[in-house]
Amino acid sequence: MEKQQFLEALCGLMAIESVAMTDPTPEMPYGTGPAKALAYVLDLCQDLGIRTVNRDGKVAWAEIGQGDELVGILGHLDVVPVGDGWTHDPKGEICGERLYGRGAIDDKGPTLAALFAMKDVQDAGVPLKRRVRLIFGQSEETSRWDDMEWYKAHEQLPVFGFTPDADFPALYGEKGILNFELSIPMEQSGLLSIAGGEAMNMVPAACTAAFPESEGPTAFTTTGASAHASTPEKGKNAISAMMEALAHRGIQSSLVDFYQTHIGFDLHGERLGCAFSDAESGPLTLNVGLIRTEADRIVLSLDIRNPVTFTREQVQSALEAACASYGIAVACTKDMAPVYLDKNGKVIQAMMAVYRTVTGDDSQPKVIGGGTYARAMPGIVAFGPMRPGRECTEHEKDEYILLDDLLQAQEIYRRTIELLANLE
Repeated sequence: MEKQQFLEALCGLMAIESVAMTDPTPEMPYGTGPAKALAYVLDLCQDLGIRTVNRDGKVAWAEIGQGDELVGILGHLDVVPVGDGWTHDPKGEICGERLYGRGAIDDKGPTLAALFAMKDVQDAGVPLKRRVRLIFGQSEETSRWDDMEWYKAHEQLPVFGFTPDADFPALYGEKGILNFELSIPMEQSGLLSIAGGEAMNMVPAACTAAFPESEGPTAFTTTGASAHASTPEKGKNAISAMMEALAHRGIQSSLVDFYQTHIGFDLHGERLGCAFSDAESGPLTLNVGLIRTEADRIVLSLDIRNPVTFTREQVQSALEAACASYGIAVACTKDMAPVYLDKNGKVIQAMMAVYRTVTGDDSQPKVIGGGTYARAMPGIVAFGPMRPGRECTEHEKDEYILLDDLLQAQEIYRRTIELLANLE
């Protein structure tokens, strides 16, 4: 019965289209959809007998247990837009061994798995030395994280915890995320215009440029293959292809000269002098995600994932040194510090022990280049729901999770809650 209740509750939540910031108001700061999703979950908590707090829609949570300290679980109820091309119902559909729907993986399914795990702990009467608080985020997909910023400014912080919004086993680190804008005067570019890429954190799939020739302006487009910026090796950069094509055409351009000399098709900043690497998290990754014409300048946008033991200052110093002789200005527009916990420490080892006991999988904890709510508060790490080797369809059409994996995640979270709440 509990399994049916869980799945019915999840399908009801997925039926709410909760894309953040489409129509925010003072009463619904993240928009109508997230507000409806939050109201739904808070009503569900009441039905489950779990106490809740709602801070005027800015942030809300469910909580069990007693004690002065908190174990934090950071989930989110907002989703990316559904998009086209689905062959299953994005509002929730069980088909064979799979549960389809927007949010099945990211992050409604795992958030409710954690909530029902809390119910299991509470119903069993397990004594807890710490309170366990599941915080319902509403703006994770916007990258603004206004909800978590508000929470940190006004509420008690957890001593440690997890976000169920990535992979199993435990992720003890996340590389730093740095965004830089490199800009050069239009008159030095040799171009009339240029535009490429859709988002800084994606490998660009197309780039179009126009430049003067004796017979008149000429324009053409290069194509590539899109991928996430944290794994640029999975794509092909259309901006890099454009710069190579312009060089072959003999365009006189400081921008093209710089790009070909210091970037090319490099994925790790080798020729920029920032090919940093460490044993904990591997090499820096570099993605040139956007290029655009802005008034009298051309702006190139870089997404860099830096290893956990290196700093923004080290990366920026290398960029500035490479750009100086070309008259290219460098500005850091985003600096998200790395997440790094001792993989041999008590928190990670407790999570790993639970995961291995439940699944029998001996996979090792790891570091990723992506970004989760683990960055939102100290002491938080990403923990599930995706098992090693599974197809990951978050943000894609026909997003799904295996039913057995989702139910097993609930069991993993139940045992983890008990362990962390009583960890010495």
